Amino acid sequence: MKKSLDRDPLVIIHDLARLLRTRADARARGFGMTRAQWMILVRLENHPGLSQNELASLIEVEPITVARLVDRLEARGFVERRADPSDRRIWRLHLTPAAAPMLKEIAKVRRELTEMLVANIPAAELDAAIACLLRMKTNLASEQRLRAETA
Repeated sequence: MKKSLDRDPLVIIHDLARLLRTRADARARGFGMTRAQWMILVRLENHPGLSQNELASLIEVEPITVARLVDRLEARGFVERRADPSDRRIWRLHLTPAAAPMLKEIAKVRRELTEMLVANIPAAELDAAIACLLRMKTNLASEQRLRAETA
């Protein structure tokens, strides 16, 4: 007898992430952008001055991918590269004032997606679900660290 996938945490998390990505992709396209470009803007808003390599690690893509995405953002006037004062091989990424209106739109979309995601979920259940998801994230991060240390 096959086990139902309806309550399989891996399937549920995968499907949920796919649905969120699909909706976010569609919203970003409405602004002539990609979800990846939005993610870069949000990360730089919270961590100004990241290098392209640091940003690539944060968003889990290859540095060349970040370079291309930053090229597009730079062409739109949203991001600028500044030389690192201590290492001329490194470029630090900074938002420009022109990025502010887009960041407001991204924040609005994030609020809307969050509202859809948590609609009709009582606060106590949502808090418990978030705590559980954070524990799952810690479990996986710990496992990954353990494997890296023993490799």
